[in-house]
Amino acid sequence: METCHRPSLRRKKPSRMGFTLVEAICATLIVAMGAVAIMVSAASGTRVNSASEKLTQATFLAQEVREWTLSLPFTDPDDADEGNPPGPDGSDPQSFVDDLDDLMDVVYSPPRDGRGMAISDMNSWSQQIDIEWRDPSDLTTAVAAGTSEIVYLEVTVLYDGVQVMQTGWLVAERN
Repeated sequence: METCHRPSLRRKKPSRMGFTLVEAICATLIVAMGAVAIMVSAASGTRVNSASEKLTQATFLAQEVREWTLSLPFTDPDDADEGNPPGPDGSDPQSFVDDLDDLMDVVYSPPRDGRGMAISDMNSWSQQIDIEWRDPSDLTTAVAAGTSEIVYLEVTVLYDGVQVMQTGWLVAERN
């Protein structure tokens, strides 16, 4: 018996050679979304790095003020200034500092180092120093200026007028 070959009623699909336009657009969109995500990530990393650098610099400047205050006497060593109220005795900003209360409500721009000398290459930075006298029996309570042997010294460090950090510490009169 002979078999008869009949032509198939089904048509064969032509073989595909490449991508359709829709596939190319989808692939392009996926690659573009990945590239945008990488660029956003890199920009975010740059911002975080810049903020971290500023915070590190601000910490250094606050530590410089702390170092400076540790070397200053609590009260004015000049007998001629004995009756003067606490606070800066001279120019604005206070250029001659011979005791702790001379730093009361002072802003230094450029900032000062641990010896009280201006750091000339940091003109965008400033240190704002505030002093508040505290009650020795309750360190959270402020008292009138000059009436206690304990002060709270607060330093605010700014970059181009914007606060980067604020910190403070207690200073007690050494006997």
